[in-house]
Amino acid sequence: MKKTHIIGLLVIAIAIGVIVALVGDFSTYESFAAAKKSPEVEMHVVGVLDRSHPVEYDAVKNANYFGFYMIDKNQDTCHVAFNGTKPQDFERSEQIVITGKMSDADFKANHMLLKCPSKYTNKEEELSEFSAK
Repeated sequence: MKKTHIIGLLVIAIAIGVIVALVGDFSTYESFAAAKKSPEVEMHVVGVLDRSHPVEYDAVKNANYFGFYMIDKNQDTCHVAFNGTKPQDFERSEQIVITGKMSDADFKANHMLLKCPSKYTNKEEELSEFSAK
């Protein structure tokens, strides 16, 4: 074989390896039940704010702790602890996507994405993204 053929095969093998590694990192939306079964795996959970429980945020005590209850797509409720400040207009959000891991009975979120209703039209949606510090 020529050197160019060998180099070409190596480039193709590396490209396939990169593609396989990236595809393995894609995640889907899971439920709190799936997160409880695999507490060591970071998961995305989508749901809505459970308004029957109070939102926990006290900027004087700890400005980097925000806690709330969320209902996932399977109607399971779980306490979510986010190590960051409370997002503006959090209570107005229509949908919440959190990324994190289960820890005992709490879901420890390190990233949060809010889907808020648009203030201009009802057809458009506004997304706000927040990360823990």
